[in-house]
Amino acid sequence: MRIIIQRVTESQVTVNGEVIGKIGKGLNLLVGIAVNDTLNEINWMVRKCLELRLFAEEDNEEKWTKSVQDIQGELLVISQFTLYGDCRKGRRPSFSNSAAPDEAEKLYNLFVDELKKSGLKVETGIFGAMMDVSINNDGPVTLLLQKEAIN
Repeated sequence: MRIIIQRVTESQVTVNGEVIGKIGKGLNLLVGIAVNDTLNEINWMVRKCLELRLFAEEDNEEKWTKSVQDIQGELLVISQFTLYGDCRKGRRPSFSNSAAPDEAEKLYNLFVDELKKSGLKVETGIFGAMMDVSINNDGPVTLLLQKEAIN
């Protein structure tokens, strides 16, 4: 499982011209599900996303001491199978490491459901849809989280 995690001041997702998810201060999560991902990867990623200290004290912007939970921030979760695009060969990415759409959607929905248990506002896009995502990255802070299933 791979997640691009971005600290944002605001973010929104639009499908067919309609805003379907919108958040203020918090985290934008672009989520890729791999072919071998399981509940173990989901649980690890949920904890990481909720507990990573990516937010500063108001009086010291240089020291990140607070998590999205600590600040009661918001989460926008977007499915993004292209995070498993392999561009090492040829001129067209291979997506053979991405989970099949039906399995990926189940795990993606599980991930979202687990995040919602935190009590934070969690918004999403539409799985598999063509989406426009607006991200007002704060910092900018962008990190890659990765947890691979052990075969």
